[in-house]
Amino acid sequence: MIDIAVSNLVKSFQIGENVLDGLTFQVNEGERVGILGRNGSGKTTLFRILTGAYLPDEGDVVIAPGKRIGLISQIPVYPPEFTVKDVLDTAFARIHAMEEELKQLTEQMESGDYDEAVLRRFDRLSDGIALSGGYDVDVRLSKVCNGLGIPREMRERPFDALSGGEKTRINLARLILEDTDILLLDEPTNHLDLHAVEWLEDYVSHFKGTVLTISHDRYFLDRCVDRIVALNEGKAEFYSGNYSFYVVERERRYQERMKQYEKERAKIEQLTRAADQMHLWAFMGNDKLHKRAFSMEKRIEKMRTTDKPRREQNLKQGFRSTEFHGDLLFSVEGLRKSFGDKTLFSDLNLEVLGGERIALLGDNGTGKTTFLKLLLREEKPDWGLIHFGPTVKVGYLPQIVRFAHPERNLVDTLIYEKDCSAQEARDQLAAFRFRGEDVFKPVSALSGGELSRLKLCMLMMDSINLLVLDEPTNHLDVSSREWIEEAVEDFEGALLFVSNDRYFINRFASRIWTLENGKISDFRGDYDAYRAKLAREEELRSVLKPTEAAKPKKDKPKAKSPGGTKNLEKQLRALERDIARAEEQLAALDGEMEANATDYQKLQALTQEREAAETRLNELYEQWEELSLQLEEAQA
Repeated sequence: MIDIAVSNLVKSFQIGENVLDGLTFQVNEGERVGILGRNGSGKTTLFRILTGAYLPDEGDVVIAPGKRIGLISQIPVYPPEFTVKDVLDTAFARIHAMEEELKQLTEQMESGDYDEAVLRRFDRLSDGIALSGGYDVDVRLSKVCNGLGIPREMRERPFDALSGGEKTRINLARLILEDTDILLLDEPTNHLDLHAVEWLEDYVSHFKGTVLTISHDRYFLDRCVDRIVALNEGKAEFYSGNYSFYVVERERRYQERMKQYEKERAKIEQLTRAADQMHLWAFMGNDKLHKRAFSMEKRIEKMRTTDKPRREQNLKQGFRSTEFHGDLLFSVEGLRKSFGDKTLFSDLNLEVLGGERIALLGDNGTGKTTFLKLLLREEKPDWGLIHFGPTVKVGYLPQIVRFAHPERNLVDTLIYEKDCSAQEARDQLAAFRFRGEDVFKPVSALSGGELSRLKLCMLMMDSINLLVLDEPTNHLDVSSREWIEEAVEDFEGALLFVSNDRYFINRFASRIWTLENGKISDFRGDYDAYRAKLAREEELRSVLKPTEAAKPKKDKPKAKSPGGTKNLEKQLRALERDIARAEEQLAALDGEMEANATDYQKLQALTQEREAAETRLNELYEQWEELSLQLEEAQA
């Protein structure tokens, strides 16, 4: 069954420039489709047409009858007195309407009205509420809010007082709670921390309806979509797989088209030479050859069917590195920062050496950006010291880019802030895809992605040896993300960055700082190793988790009965399974320690894990012995 059918869609905002130009595709029920394309290719415009916010200039859009569609990028305007809880509660408006009507019918029947139509309507409403999940609203609300990191305290706050990112998160929760049939997700991961992104991935993977998502998060696309629709020059290209498949297949198609183009060009050149030779021989007395040459030239014109395939060129600029002298890049001693009654972190002690590449991770609101601002002297600590080496030169890309004079155009901004000539400014801007009349636009007219690109353009004119990035890939399309990754790859200095882009983290981090509960935990290793460590810890917790049922109830002794004996036997078997898993865990850790015998830091971490696991195993053995004695007494 087809959920969405788009046919010959055309949409333009300027005469002669079609954002969508004859776009045609269809989405079947239950499909998960990723919509890709560079910024400005019409992805969001397409979504707004699908929801009816925009009308197409030409073409048709058909949504399957009875299917409800929800778009995450639209944040409705609510009354100023609405709290977050009120906004979330709008997801259950249909259920509340049925409950209100059911209440009225109940009152009618209590007053003696037992008309057959009333009874039938009462039954239908009761069934409708049950089918809509009306009797477990609170459970659904808590589950979604916990997954997206919306605590109870936030649910009591006014919705208008939230940041843009928080409003997006609330709107995503509302959309999920509405239980729509077709989900349209426009950059859903942009304002989510890693925990919330992973929760959303799991939700989308198990969602029973149809999903269309615009996303530049490559991990998210790999996990959540099974088909790609790539928008290019207003039309669509189709790929039957996830993002990783799309990358390989896109390159294969490009090479195939290039081979076809080159083959055609070679044939045209061969025929052109032959036609020219025939014309020459015709002038030498053989007039009949003119006719054959003209016929060949017509054939050549018919062959000119393949345009040269184009591949979007990545930006070529890179960061200018300056040499760092010394070992210690910077150190943090006893750092503490609070805002009012809320302490973000305290007693932080860290050291960073030259050349290290560090990812600072943590949930939203834990203080990651504040920590970076303290390092850059944009904020003052409540307590503690930050010491930089004498030759450290810092470059900083903030999460929210602002310019002191947004009224200036791009050329003047570079001239004033970088003390360069107009030609140097034009050349630098051109390298960052600011060309033609774009360079005379005021900074205030730029999008979020363009502001980041302009800031990078200026940052790369400086010589630095410490690069600090706060969410560097936010607002960037995939090609721009790939470019900044190449630029960072070539940068020879040290790197400290905050990011929720797992692809970026995995590519660059050789050290992971995790900010939680006011402390920074320091892990030396890449992101894959860090995730493996977390998985081991989670598995260890689940295996060695104390079983409350296995603890003897000294204050409430159980009666000696067959049922009690069976219960003890059941507890004993559960403990034996826990012990077996714990022994397997110890064996696995022994194997890892042997495999990493030459890696001192990893070996030290594994040794600590093994000691904890061994301690817990001994505790399980003690519980087993005590429970065995109880069972023997009960059986006696």
